[in-house]
Amino acid sequence: MFEGFFNVVKKRFNDNEEEVHEVVRCPRCQTNILLERYEELNKVCPNCNYHGRLSAKERLTITVDKESFREFDADMISRNPINFPEYEEKQSEIREKTGLKDSVVTGTATIKGSPVVIGVMDSHYMMGSMGSVAGEKIARAFEYATENSLPVIMFTASGGARMQEGIVSLMQMAKTSGAVKLHSESGGLYITVMTDPTTGGVTASFASLGDIIIAEPKVLIGFAGRRVIEGTIKQKLPDDFQLAEFQNEKGFVDMIVERRKMRSTLSHLLKLHGYYPQGKEV
Repeated sequence: MFEGFFNVVKKRFNDNEEEVHEVVRCPRCQTNILLERYEELNKVCPNCNYHGRLSAKERLTITVDKESFREFDADMISRNPINFPEYEEKQSEIREKTGLKDSVVTGTATIKGSPVVIGVMDSHYMMGSMGSVAGEKIARAFEYATENSLPVIMFTASGGARMQEGIVSLMQMAKTSGAVKLHSESGGLYITVMTDPTTGGVTASFASLGDIIIAEPKVLIGFAGRRVIEGTIKQKLPDDFQLAEFQNEKGFVDMIVERRKMRSTLSHLLKLHGYYPQGKEV
């Protein structure tokens, strides 16, 4: 007979408790955002529209058709080509923490029924740096697309080449660029989607070679850092230098697309170039 009374008292007691909410701070406008709200918006700042960093898994979930992704080279891992101290131990720790084998995930999928080869770089893995494995996986993805007459979509996010692999990492710039060239010569479509940040050797190679280059709003795009450039040219750079909007204004980026519209935009571009869902060619 006291059960109902207890529930009422419990409810009243809890009503007086302050709820604790986790918040995140936007790196662009410094606004505090409720974590729950931030995740509901797929990590887009509701104040300034900065598009935050997604994991490869999160990106694939909101981009490709459900259960359509088939991964390439899932077990490929990097070695230690220049015997960099503690590199292998560091790799093991990051693999365990992120669940990834390296900084890029590649494979086939469909987007609203249209077949594609897709690659997604993940900044949570050594800042998306490109070493021997990342370069090899990207090159193989383009080779598969060339052999099977498929378009390629690459979501880039990188701090550049991976210094722990020395010259081997720099060689990936030429390798990936060559694979893009062969794909282009075969008549294939290549769409780059630059996300935060796309810098260094990735910008200087395959990321900038797309037939169509898209960027998300407010993301950082460039090669060297602001301080390095200002120190070299002895000039003050504009405040928005290297942001997607500046790159779009100067013609380096073809269009800026919000995350909520990305899937539909990619689907539309694929169909415009003749990549229709199977059985629906016109």
